[in-house]
Amino acid sequence: MAVQSVERAFLLLRTLAQGPLGVTELADHVELPKSTVARLLSALEAENAVEQVEAGGAYRVGPGLIDIAGAVPAGRNLITAARPHLLELTEATGEAAGLSIIDNGRAHYLDQTQISSDIQIRDWTGEHTPIHVVAAGLVMLAHLPADQQDEFLGQPLEVCTQWTVVDPGAIRDRLTQVRSLGYAWVYEEFVEDLNSVAAPVLDTDGQPLAALHVHGPAYRFPDPDLAHDHGLAVMAAANRLSAQLSA
Repeated sequence: MAVQSVERAFLLLRTLAQGPLGVTELADHVELPKSTVARLLSALEAENAVEQVEAGGAYRVGPGLIDIAGAVPAGRNLITAARPHLLELTEATGEAAGLSIIDNGRAHYLDQTQISSDIQIRDWTGEHTPIHVVAAGLVMLAHLPADQQDEFLGQPLEVCTQWTVVDPGAIRDRLTQVRSLGYAWVYEEFVEDLNSVAAPVLDTDGQPLAALHVHGPAYRFPDPDLAHDHGLAVMAAANRLSAQLSA
């Protein structure tokens, strides 16, 4: 019975590693009774292996597992290495910060920090988005080899909001600007009323390993007088993470 409980607990953790889920959704995914899933989640939460995104809300992988992953040498676990930089960005900007990679031609959000505010931002951890509509995707696309950029821009591009840019020429101009500035802003192109700024995490050959970003509600983020400062802050954090991973 104990072995079965351990197996089921790992099944829950593997499923939650793909993104936050509520008890009912998780039970459906793993094909276990809701009561069993609730009991296992309670035990895992007591060990900080899982946590709720918000009170009464969905569950996600918790800090206890991040601590275990921290036993891996720094730089070999991207989420563990990036987490302190995300927390610093959230502290500096007052907004949620996230980590993403390119996965099968889309931006895959691996982690996100939350803020103490009455206006909470959705946790995108585990989600995949088109890379041309989010700042994190654009800064990674900007540093891909030219043939991979051509391949991406040669396909039909998804429109998410009325502000989504899908013209290949316009996107190429943005990629040039990203390489010059070191960061990119996106204003309501993926989700209305949501703005984000991102910078790439590059390897020693200048290829994109990941991206760091900060996002917040359009009505408060960014303060027009601080947009450039926020861009520089994200870029500095991404550069520190790049150096850490390279070392």
